[in-house]
Amino acid sequence: MPPFSDPPHKEEPSAAHADDARRYRPSWLLFMPFLGRPPALTRRQWSVLGLVASASFFEQYDVYLFVLTLKQIQAGLQIPEAQLGLLGAVVRFGSLPAFLILVFADRIGRRRVLLFTIAAYTLLTAATAFAPDVRTFVILQFLARAFAVAESLLGIVVIAEEFDPAVRGWGIGALGAIQSCGAGLAALLFALIGGYENGWRALYLIGLGPLLILAYYRRRMPETERFVAHQRQRELHPEPQLLFAPLKELFRRYPRRFALLAVVVFIFAAAAAVADFFASKYLQDVHGWTPRGVGLLTVFAGAFAVVGNTFAGWLSDRIGRKRVTVGFLFAEAICAVAYYNAPSFLIVPLWLLMIFTLLGTGVMLAAYGAELFPTSYRSTAAGARVAIATVGASLGLLLESLLFHSFGSHWPAISLLASLTLITPLIVAFTFPETSGRPLEEIAPERR
Repeated sequence: MPPFSDPPHKEEPSAAHADDARRYRPSWLLFMPFLGRPPALTRRQWSVLGLVASASFFEQYDVYLFVLTLKQIQAGLQIPEAQLGLLGAVVRFGSLPAFLILVFADRIGRRRVLLFTIAAYTLLTAATAFAPDVRTFVILQFLARAFAVAESLLGIVVIAEEFDPAVRGWGIGALGAIQSCGAGLAALLFALIGGYENGWRALYLIGLGPLLILAYYRRRMPETERFVAHQRQRELHPEPQLLFAPLKELFRRYPRRFALLAVVVFIFAAAAAVADFFASKYLQDVHGWTPRGVGLLTVFAGAFAVVGNTFAGWLSDRIGRKRVTVGFLFAEAICAVAYYNAPSFLIVPLWLLMIFTLLGTGVMLAAYGAELFPTSYRSTAAGARVAIATVGASLGLLLESLLFHSFGSHWPAISLLASLTLITPLIVAFTFPETSGRPLEEIAPERR
């Protein structure tokens, strides 16, 4: 059985049974103290969270390996210094095909697409371990990123559709926190074997882990109730089932809402991707950290930083998505600039704060991305959002490569790009709606 899963249970009709179900706590929660005091959830909601989190845990392991092992991959595949930003940009462009994958989730269901993405990114990650040259490495990671990102976004959609309005933010934050633990596992293993020759290859091979839980997923993972209800409505009111109809409806029904979200996501992604991509290399090149030291920092200090996910979600359920999103966007920009200009004695707390705010901001934008659009094209909207983020992140890394030639160093270039995020809190504050505590159907009704 996967580490974060318990068999799903149907709700009982009586009030007494319903109250009982709300008091239920899964066994795996004992190992997740960073989730704090969880709200009252049904057995089904706990089961869905556990199942989705199991896959997202390994997805984050796969993605974070690239950041952690950048220096070792560079040495092993003999990549020139000036091409590192370009390499990161190309791999991040792998998130673009995730958009096409998610369109299918609005047509054939969340569950079927989720299972397929888990199998695909797992096999591609393991194949990366045998990449003989940089070209093969980029192709495999490009494809793995597509399926990994699709899985991650579908997880957020599933949580948004299954959780009650009052705890939706906490649910998305909890998923993000558990997902981040995958990065902790990657860091721990990196600390143990990352310094060895071809150690990075062994780390990618370990990415086969999700295959062990895929069979269990096929038996236990339910389709979301909102998508099932949406399917019934489609059967009552049949329309031509065009594959890209959800994309057309997204731009036709909510153009302003999507445009504003896209601007914020683009700017944040361009700045944050660069700051995150070079974080490990900065510690090793400028401050003389070893792979073991970087790994241990990520595990132990990162254990606190991941609280940013749950804290942002919990706080936004209480004081509002808009306020928390504005605060985290502003704080993330300040922390990133400070990190890349800090003396050695401040590097650990600034790294912690940068990751804390980066994760919290990601949760808030993910929540908005899931809440602002109807069930009929919620997955498509998530895919479009990640496509925008991918273009922003990739262009940010490309721009960093160009600025590297002007500055002669990565660090001032990264600081300049990180400061761009300061415009985004204003956009959110003056244009975004408040979504906390409101039913999804009220926030984004189906328009016909």
